[in-house]
Amino acid sequence: MRELLLKKCNNCNALIKVINDCNCKCSFVCCDEIMETVNANSTDASIEKHKPIVKVENNKIKVKVDHVMESDHYIEWICVLNDKEEKYIYLDSSDIAEVEFDYVDNATVYSYCNKHGLWKTTIE
Repeated sequence: MRELLLKKCNNCNALIKVINDCNCKCSFVCCDEIMETVNANSTDASIEKHKPIVKVENNKIKVKVDHVMESDHYIEWICVLNDKEEKYIYLDSSDIAEVEFDYVDNATVYSYCNKHGLWKTTIE
């Protein structure tokens, strides 16, 4: 199954999606520093919840993230990804972190918190 590959600048918080990563020693650079790979978390262990809660119903993937949506701390986007498709819904702090996608087989759902990074749930 294909995974979402992101790189982040720790200085300016720029975030890029990598379609094909290279296998050499070079890397993406921002602010004169190598961008770090963003690894998805899959276990919520704090009061703040980040992991997408997924429900498949009527040929739809319904996603909710029980997370605050404040101007300085919110879910920026939610994505559904499988081997052939990738769809995003972008949010801002005034939105509720609940979205709906058309159903796709063998999908992983990602959410991205502006403070705590990338989270995922695999649809079984």
